[in-house]
Amino acid sequence: MASVELSHIRKTYGALEVIHGVSLSITEGEFIALVGPSGCGKSTLLRMIAGLEDISDGEVLIGGNVVNSLTPRERNIAMVFQSYALYPHMTVAENMGFNLKLSGVAKPEIKKLVGEAARMLALEDLLDRKPSQLSGGQRQRVAMGRAIVRNPAVFLFDEPLSNLDAKLRVQMRTEIKTLHQKVGTTSVYVTHDQIEAMTLADRIVVLNAGRVEQVGTPLELYRSPANLFVAGFIGSPAMNFLDATVEGNGGLPAARLSDGTSIRIAAGRRVEPGKRVRLGIRPEHILVDTSGGSLMRGETIVVEPTGAQTHVVFSLSGEPITAVVDGGYPARHGMTFEGGVPAEQVHVFDRESGMAL
Repeated sequence: MASVELSHIRKTYGALEVIHGVSLSITEGEFIALVGPSGCGKSTLLRMIAGLEDISDGEVLIGGNVVNSLTPRERNIAMVFQSYALYPHMTVAENMGFNLKLSGVAKPEIKKLVGEAARMLALEDLLDRKPSQLSGGQRQRVAMGRAIVRNPAVFLFDEPLSNLDAKLRVQMRTEIKTLHQKVGTTSVYVTHDQIEAMTLADRIVVLNAGRVEQVGTPLELYRSPANLFVAGFIGSPAMNFLDATVEGNGGLPAARLSDGTSIRIAAGRRVEPGKRVRLGIRPEHILVDTSGGSLMRGETIVVEPTGAQTHVVFSLSGEPITAVVDGGYPARHGMTFEGGVPAEQVHVFDRESGMAL
């Protein structure tokens, strides 16, 4: 395994700059997820680490060595793509060992390495099959096995689960996490799915329009988002946002909505009376028991049962607000919903800059 260092990386296509001076340090054995909406530059950044995309400015270091001028093979990395990219005429064993064969590794050693990877990925009974005889999840495991046998310094994953159905995605997430715990190789994982990033990564890098918005552990990003963009991107269902104006309330800071609703803010927030802010409230922090927080009341617009939980969308100050409640809660369209939110669970952002206060 090896560390990865990005130093002021830029990527331009003519006059268009798509990656704006990104710097990032990834320690040996760390699992990093790059997340963001489509077009934010996450795959471009990954391809620059891999050597598949030229770097316009800045440096990429792997294991402390600058690799800008090295080919992908010379960088000692292995990449797992969104498409499985398996050779249809080869067996599973031949696909997994093909790169080793090209590198001149002896057949007995290839068989040994392929066998070890197959055991790790539960592919032992599939080694003689062709890709057409495999399910999507099995093909993705073969692609991962092909990367493992090379014993690379760094694994690069480019949205490897996008082609799988919901059930297989959950299964493969578990398998990728188990694999990383076993092998411990430094990994960089690109996904647009923030749940994937939250469950897999040691740290998450949130990208937006070619810039890093925030880097932190999953819980750091969930509990303390740096700005409105991160707050809205991390968390499912997404955070609710409301425009408000800060006012004094018996020494305890509060914010008043346009409909007159007053929502208390935890002490320590950098707010002052009269300041126009944007409040952020996660759906799971809106409690049916209103005794412990500010009262939020509005007409129920939509009820979405999911089994153990129900998503209730109600109107507050002219905005649709989502609350996550117990699946047994008797919600129905048109009823008045009442929920309470504790002051410490209310996020406050500057309305102009979008930064957390």
